[in-house]
Amino acid sequence: MRVLVVNAGSSSIKIRLLDPANTLLHEVDLDANRGQPQPGAVAAALTSVGPIDAVGHRVVHGGTCFTGPVVVDAAVLAELERLVALAPLHQPPALAALRTTLEALPHVPSVACFDTAFHTTLPPAAATYAIPAHWRADLAVRRYGFHGLAHQWAAHRAAEVASPSARTVVAHLGAGASLCAVREGCSVDTTMGFTPTAGLVMASRCGDLDPAVPLWLVQHAGMTASDVATALDHDSGLAGLAGTPDMRAVLAAEDSGDVRAELAIAVWLHRLRGGIAAMAAALGGLDVLVFSGGIGEHQPQLRARAVAGLRFLGLDVDPAANQAIRPGCDADISAPDAPARTLVVHAREDLVIADLVRATLAPADTATTA
Repeated sequence: MRVLVVNAGSSSIKIRLLDPANTLLHEVDLDANRGQPQPGAVAAALTSVGPIDAVGHRVVHGGTCFTGPVVVDAAVLAELERLVALAPLHQPPALAALRTTLEALPHVPSVACFDTAFHTTLPPAAATYAIPAHWRADLAVRRYGFHGLAHQWAAHRAAEVASPSARTVVAHLGAGASLCAVREGCSVDTTMGFTPTAGLVMASRCGDLDPAVPLWLVQHAGMTASDVATALDHDSGLAGLAGTPDMRAVLAAEDSGDVRAELAIAVWLHRLRGGIAAMAAALGGLDVLVFSGGIGEHQPQLRARAVAGLRFLGLDVDPAANQAIRPGCDADISAPDAPARTLVVHAREDLVIADLVRATLAPADTATTA
């Protein structure tokens, strides 16, 4: 089965065509400022990929309704629309890509694969907020976790390189960023919560914040709830601290002595180190730390600076190995005598999605053949 994977993120849309052996046949990356590509760009990309048997879509939020992949129909689309408010940066572009695909390829099945699904294994202690029972039971307010498809792939690679039983922390660091504690292939803790705004400092998202701050801004600073939501998702994080959401620009500014950039990097690293330590605590120790995502894969100095503050967990990197990684390749950058291993894994959500699509459609294919 040739599967077209459409991965609509907050800053880009990645389109990949994979053959039955998961060999990459075609790839297109579209810029998507705030999740919005140029008009007609997705439809144009679909015309250039060749024969397609099925389409797999990355969808960030599945809520409580979708805990695994699902074939998309009108009812599924309606439920995904309802979840837009919980992932305003990601759900709209995913839905737009879904509709474009359904219109351009009406006879090809589309399967939605959810970032939240990997975190359905979170134990109650990790998933539950200390809030009124009505909010938890009737409004489904809980920690959902995100980046699940990326975390699943990175944990899978870590298990292959190290051990399936390794206590693994995955640091998926890009425009969006989150950590995940993985034991025996299952998510047991993560930094994102009810929405993808929580957790680490990100490109334009604030990460963890005292919940009283938005209330204070509405009640005492004359801001509307909409103003606050926009600021927390679009004008915070690196953008709020350093004036740009681009980590490369922030690092360049830090090198030139820009005090805002210096503070931004310090805050980013402080949150990252604290989060990794918390994930290790959830696992009862640490065997493997995995860096992935655009920043995790391509910024060796940030990897080294993060690990330098985590040596108490048994982590240390080999400077030469850390600098020598080729783009798109996985690598072990651990110092030879480090008790815990540090890996860099190229994010391949497309492979996870393609396998989920085939598994979802396999029963129908079998029934048709019979």
